[in-house]
Amino acid sequence: MSPALESLIRALLMFAVIFALTAVVLAIARRFRGRAVHDKLDRHQMMTNFRELYDRGGLSDEEFRTIRAKLASELKTELKDNAGAG
Repeated sequence: MSPALESLIRALLMFAVIFALTAVVLAIARRFRGRAVHDKLDRHQMMTNFRELYDRGGLSDEEFRTIRAKLASELKTELKDNAGAG
């Protein structure tokens, strides 16, 4: 095999490896970005579920206030983090 052909094959293999690694990194990044959106939806859904449970009498006033305060605190922290990053 000629040296030029060997160099071309090595270059193509390196390109393929770099391409594959880039695809993996992008897939992981998309998964984490998707989780952030999913977490926001989960927090909203959790609050809705707790509100319904409270309305049915499954939670006391104090329990509901504690849960609501915790979720609000998490949301404020998230908003501060997003505002600082932007």
